[in-house]
Amino acid sequence: MDRYRQGPLKLKAQLFCGTETAIGPGKAELLDAIDREGSISAAGRAMGMSYRRTWLLVDTMNRCWAEPLVEATAGGGASKGAHLTPCGRRVLDAYRALEAALAKAADGPELEALTVLLAGGPRPRRTPGRG
Repeated sequence: MDRYRQGPLKLKAQLFCGTETAIGPGKAELLDAIDREGSISAAGRAMGMSYRRTWLLVDTMNRCWAEPLVEATAGGGASKGAHLTPCGRRVLDAYRALEAALAKAADGPELEALTVLLAGGPRPRRTPGRG
């Protein structure tokens, strides 16, 4: 099941910095993957993204916040890799809390009022009549 769906409702919080998406569901998942994998490229592979796409998303996030969210260390040995900065951890934790609050707020009588009016599924399309 889609983690952003609550019954028939899909919640997707996105925060913008100008015209750029500073964080949304995909970028939050990428931050989780970087935290888990310890590498930007490994996180991208785990998510099925190209190296370039992964780095572009990290670059956007790092440019959109007061401080970078991800810090990468080049080189060999144990120091190589990437990790969330303290700001990155705060942003990810606050975003996850926002998602939870939105889901809780949406689970009320307003959603129930709409849900009971939904059809079980879409009816067949009508074709325009001739004549």
